[in-house]
Amino acid sequence: MAAPITGSSAASGGSSGGKTGIVLALAFAVFFLLGGVTNINDLLVGKFKPMFHLSHTEANFVQLFFFFAYAAFSIPAGIILSKLGYIRTFVLGFVMIAAAAFLFIPASAAASYGGFLAALFCIGAGITVLQVAMNPVITTLGPVETSHSRLTFAQAFNSIGVFLMVYGGAAFLLGDSKPIDPETSTEAQIQAYRVAEGASIGTAYMWLGVLMLAIAALFWTFRSALDHAKAEDVKLEGTLGLLQHNRRVQWGALCIFTYVGAEVAIGSNLMAYLGDQSVMGLGLEAAGKLVAMYWLGALVGRLLGGFVLRLAKPGRVLTAFAAGAIGLILVSAISTGAVSGWALILVGFFNSLMFPTIFSLGTEGLGEQTPQGSGILCTAIVGGAIVPVLFGMVADASGNLRMALIVPVICYAIIASFGLWAVKNPSSGKSATAPVYD
Repeated sequence: MAAPITGSSAASGGSSGGKTGIVLALAFAVFFLLGGVTNINDLLVGKFKPMFHLSHTEANFVQLFFFFAYAAFSIPAGIILSKLGYIRTFVLGFVMIAAAAFLFIPASAAASYGGFLAALFCIGAGITVLQVAMNPVITTLGPVETSHSRLTFAQAFNSIGVFLMVYGGAAFLLGDSKPIDPETSTEAQIQAYRVAEGASIGTAYMWLGVLMLAIAALFWTFRSALDHAKAEDVKLEGTLGLLQHNRRVQWGALCIFTYVGAEVAIGSNLMAYLGDQSVMGLGLEAAGKLVAMYWLGALVGRLLGGFVLRLAKPGRVLTAFAAGAIGLILVSAISTGAVSGWALILVGFFNSLMFPTIFSLGTEGLGEQTPQGSGILCTAIVGGAIVPVLFGMVADASGNLRMALIVPVICYAIIASFGLWAVKNPSSGKSATAPVYD
């Protein structure tokens, strides 16, 4: 990950200050959009499963390909940022997402699951490039003393974008069409069904590509706005040693891995879970709209988070929220009907404070090694690729989605343990500001 901006304030007066103010406003708008682009994958998992007659494991390859890009491109993106600067890196990220979005058009026309996965990997690469540049800009465009509030504001925009785009996407992408029976249909009929179902996906991502190019052009007009603010070079020296020897960083990386993995695993498989006859028996569109409620819970929790974290130590809050998530999952697993469905949806609320709290606890007291520690924790977001596949494997092996809930329970138990450890092992140093990842 790239280090924060150094040098003069990006919010200084004059024409430069005016330009950077516009850039900050645009960045908030982009976080709104990117939150939805990232989490619309939950709907794609639910869409692709009946469309391609996939197992739970195969359906979760959507998240495997998307989130693997975080691990593959975080360090290269930091290097690019140090060479190109902030605005030009933004433009590159938007162009990458646009190019990837246009790949959905031939994938839809050919009804190719492999084509969709390749396009999703490229989307993830572009988003990684954007976020590596966006996070430090959000925290440093303006007075230092208000940097945390700007990042919180960005997180709120991000969450609102997730809710609105997932809710709207459920109606546009899913509908309530019935899956075709592969046992009684010919290959031609199956292919025609897949092409028809994929048409809405191709159309949606085509317009996303057009929008990304328009935003790239808009940012290009302000390409000199942050030329006075230099991004530091990526520092790789000492990163491996820090991970090997610093218990706090080890805990932080493990918990970022498990948190992102658990959150994505639940969100990705929630449509299938809500469609189970023992739960709520919902169709795709109705289930997809309730996935938006899962992310709405995270928004509500983030809005309340500032008050909660003032009342108790972060470690205690982390343990309490992880315990709350475990409790709701267990209620969901042993109950049926609406209680079972809504208990799992409400886990979203308890996810809300975990990422920033884990990040701050995991980077406390690192001093000059904070950039390396932040890079390690951000790379651990790859848990969003691995844990959902594990969830699918357990579901397929057991033949029961309820049994697969043990995977996020283990993840949240690890997070709760870190919270308790952090309370017993406080650090006297300051922590890094947590970036926005979703």
